[in-house]
Amino acid sequence: QVQLVEAGGGLVQAGGSLRLSCAASGRTFSSYTMGWFRQAPGKEREFVAARSRSGPSTYYADSVKGRFTISRDNAKNTMYLQMNSLKPEDTAVYYCAADPTSFSGSTYYRDYEYDYWGQGTQVTVSS
Repeated sequence: QVQLVEAGGGLVQAGGSLRLSCAASGRTFSSYTMGWFRQAPGKEREFVAARSRSGPSTYYADSVKGRFTISRDNAKNTMYLQMNSLKPEDTAVYYCAADPTSFSGSTYYRDYEYDYWGQGTQVTVSS
């Protein structure tokens, strides 16, 4: 089992940047598929980005491609989401997620495939 704790959210003006972090407990962090999702008020939770269990493969929602970067530091048991050129429509609660299995294809994009979730961190982008 793994516990996830997000940090780094806050209020930022449009065009600004934030870096979210997701600290994971446990010694097997490196063997987990990791992802970021977000949920805006009145909307369903949506996929943002994911990183494969092994290897450098990354996946992004079209809405954040080119602006957000997902990375992981296995030595620190931490995953990051660097968010640049933020827009008001990026306002949401951001959640990190993890799963001990290897994903492929569209699996990365489905929130119900992930077994473990953090509590979320609020990101607000003002216009």
